This record gives sequence, C-alpha cells and structure tokens, in this order.
Amino acid sequence: MERVEQHPIYSNKVIEFVTVAAEFCSFMEKCEGCGTKTFMDKMTKLLPLLYLKTSLLPDLEEESEEEIQQFVTEEEYEYTQEQVRNVIGQYDEYLEVFTPDMQYSDNPILAHISEDLTDIYQDLKDMVANFQSANQQIMNDSILNCKQNFESFWGQKALNALRALHNVLYSGAELEDEDATYGMASTDADLADDEIDGF
Repeated sequence: MERVEQHPIYSNKVIEFVTVAAEFCSFMEKCEGCGTKTFMDKMTKLLPLLYLKTSLLPDLEEESEEEIQQFVTEEEYEYTQEQVRNVIGQYDEYLEVFTPDMQYSDNPILAHISEDLTDIYQDLKDMVANFQSANQQIMNDSILNCKQNFESFWGQKALNALRALHNVLYSGAELEDEDATYGMASTDADLADDEIDGF
C-alpha cells in the first residue's frame, strides 16, 4: 500500500485547495446579515483564489468503487441560496452568454449570482465533508470528483459570478454595508487577502 506521505492528496496543493474550499463554504454559511459591499468584496477575492487552487490540483486516479456521498440536502441548498440572494438583493440577476443554452437562443440567458455561488458551495461542501472522513480512497475520489466538476461545470460558474460581481462592485453603485449580525471570524475574512499577498 502506498505510504501516506507519498499520496498526492497530502500534497501542499491539495491541502491548500481544501483549506480555501472550507473557507468559501464557511463564508457562504455565515453571510446572513453581511453587507452587500462586504460580501461582494470578499467574494471577488475568494473566487479567483478558489479557481487558482482548483486548477493547480494534481491529476488523480479513481481508487474506490463507491459513489461519493452527498451531504448538502435540497433544503440546505435552497436555504443557502436564499441567504445569498438576500445579501445581494437587486444585483442578483445578470445576463449570461457563456452557457450551453445559448445555442438555442439569440438572446443572453438570465442567470443569478446566488445560484452560481450555491452550486459551487454544494460541490465544495460535499468534497470537504468527504475529505474529513480520513478514508484515503474517499478523500482521493472526492478531490478527483470535485476537480472534474470544476472543469465541466462550476469553474465557468465561478468566472461568470466573478464577472457579474465585479461589474456591480466597481460600477459606482452605493452598496449597503451593514454587518451588525455578520459573524465571520477575522481569520476567515482575511484569508483571501493573506493568500494573495503571499502568492
């Protein structure tokens, strides 16, 4: 059996990815009461960092015949999306052109930042929960599955959401920024800044 320290899932690239993924999930879960400007500012830093860390993941081979367990329920998905939608408010909708549906339409498709971010959250949350199993095969396959989903599904959503968030954040709009009930720890809030500064 492969020695633990030699397995790619224990590499710095994987650990850094899982760390950023966990922080993204924590940020999403604690966004209720977060100001719109604060949310967008942090998300425009987390999304590029998440994209970078995912793109640097090593190539892995499937090791288990078992399906990757899903932990995020439909109710949890809907609740998380609703919290994000409430924070973003009127800026949630945007017109999307990078979607397979465009081949059937002459017009841009209406999309939602909250849906994009919650789709990403669902995949990352499932991965983090599986990675915490301490079962090497499950850990490996959860990373492999997440990377494949990134390439085929939510990587584009991350870029779409980032573009829409950037457009609002730097449009000159007066964004609400009250954080009275926002409980994210300072270490979480500063993660993206620290990572980018140290890159």
